[in-house]
Formats: sequence, structure tokens, C-alpha cells
Amino acid sequence: MKIVVLGAGAWGTALAMSAARHPAGHHVTLWARDAQQVAHMQAQRHNARYLPDITFAPSLTIAGGDPAALVQGADLAVIGTPMAALRTMLQALHACTTPVAWLCKGFEAVPAAGTGTGLLAHEVHAQVAPHMPAGVLSGPSFAQEVARAQPTALVAASQHASVRDALVAAFHSPSLRVYANDDIVGVEVGGAVKNVLAIATGLCDGLQLGLNARAALITRGLAELTRLGVALGARTDTFMGLSGLGDLVLTATGDLSRNRRVGLLLAQGQTLAQAVESLGHVAEGVYCARTVVQRAQSLGVQMPIAQGVVALLDGRITAAQAVVQLMGRDPTVESICP
Repeated sequence: MKIVVLGAGAWGTALAMSAARHPAGHHVTLWARDAQQVAHMQAQRHNARYLPDITFAPSLTIAGGDPAALVQGADLAVIGTPMAALRTMLQALHACTTPVAWLCKGFEAVPAAGTGTGLLAHEVHAQVAPHMPAGVLSGPSFAQEVARAQPTALVAASQHASVRDALVAAFHSPSLRVYANDDIVGVEVGGAVKNVLAIATGLCDGLQLGLNARAALITRGLAELTRLGVALGARTDTFMGLSGLGDLVLTATGDLSRNRRVGLLLAQGQTLAQAVESLGHVAEGVYCARTVVQRAQSLGVQMPIAQGVVALLDGRITAAQAVVQLMGRDPTVESICP
């Protein structure tokens, strides 16, 4: 297969590296927007900013220039940019006939002066390039581990069987299992909301509230995530799989999780600006938390944990007050329903 990965952040780079060492002998190109980064990666044969200790396979090609021209004739294009850049990239590729998949997890932010609610990636795709066969590759995964060929399982979700098949053929390997799923709504909701819940869990751990509290937070967070997904048209069983429970557990408890790290730093008394600056990478949960809550409110879905995270990020409550608010809620039955 000829595969082009557009975006040389940690996750795009890791997947390009994984595909380049595939037993099938794929022809893989990793594209970066910045010409200086392209030159450095070509010369040094590693991504110095994101994965500095892991060397590229000799077969991996590094390129810059026009992404649409690069994608022409490819069997699969994978967009590895953050959510904020997805719309622009899809617009650039809208005339291409190559199957496209994205890696970003989140809701598109609504401009500060704008109206409406933030969109999931497949909803952005429906606006920008509705005739393009497309999907998402998601699931519990840290870029460093995929780049090092440590065992990982992901989900290829699309309404198009051809896209699911292309993603499986491109990435399913001895170190990376790829499961197909046609519930793209559920897979995307799981990937987006778990980042917000991971901030809450990091806060829980940073405040040393204990393992009981962590287990309760993850479990009730999964209920919130499922409620929103079902309201958006997803299947409940999707959230019991890799892109729901699996991704939530990894991001909420793993030491490599940037979103969990934000919660830990806030619990230590850092400001949001200080916490984000110290990461050096994008923490999608920070940018989509408010949009998640707005989308839930527009559908009448209760998400008290996510609402607490937004209030904390906005500086309207302290970490301790967030805990008091959650523990002080009225008794209810255990259910995904409000």
C-alpha cells in the first residue's frame, strides 16, 4: 500500500513508523507543514521534538509541500493534525479520491463570539467533503509505545467498509491489532470525552483522594460518556470497547497521559496556563471540555463531572470545591440515564 500520514506530531509520527515496518512492505510518507522540521527529520532520521529517542525505519519517507498533491495516487491518507486543524486539512483534500482517516480526538471548538455547538470530526467531514470516503482510527494508545512497537489495539471506524478495510490493511500488524467498527459516532465520542474525564481523574490523584475515588470517577465518567454518545446516535455497546472503556482507562490512569497530567498540575496549585505550557504538547481535553458540556446541554444530557472540569478550568471553582460539588449531589440510581 501507498500510505501518506499528514502531520508529524507524536501520534502521526508513531503511526507512520508503525506502518513503515509493516510486514507487507508499505510505502509510507510522513508529511510535515514546517520545512525546517522536514529538513531536520530527513537529516536526523527521528522526530526530535516528539519522539527523539526512536529512529525511523529506512523505508519511511519524509516530505513537505502541498499535501493534496502528495496524496494523489495514494491508497490511504491519514490526517494526524490536532482537531483545530482538521477542517482546513479536509478542505485542502476535498477534491481527492483517496480514502481518508483522521486521528484527532475531540469536538471542534466554537469561536468565542460564535453560536451553535462544536462538531465531532465526522460532522466536520460531512460539511466540508461529504462525498469523500472517510473514517477515524482511534482507541487506547500512547504514541511512544506504538513507535516502539509495544502491543496496542485500535479501532478503525467508518460508515464505509472500504475505509475500514484500508485502515486494517495499513496498520494491523504483529504489534498493532486493528478492529473494525461502523459506529463512528460512538468511537469519536469516546475519544473526545475521555480526555475531559482524564483531567478530572488527574485532579483526583493529585489531591490524593484515594483509589476508591478514582474507581468511582472513572466508572461514573463512563456513564456520562455513554449518555452523551447515545443521545448523539451511538450504540451503547461501543462504549464497552476499546474506544470507550479502554481509552478512558488508559488516559485517566496512564503516566504518559497529557490530560491526566493537566489535572495533576492543577491539583498542585498551578494555573491552567502554567500547566498547559509545561506539557509542550496539545492536551485536547483542555480545548474541548467546554464544547463537550455545551453539546450535552443542548441535548439535555447531564454530565456533572465534565461540568466540574469546565468550572475548574475557567477558574470559577477550586479543586477542593469541585470535589465537594460532586460528592454533594442528590442520591440517584446507578444508570446511564440522568
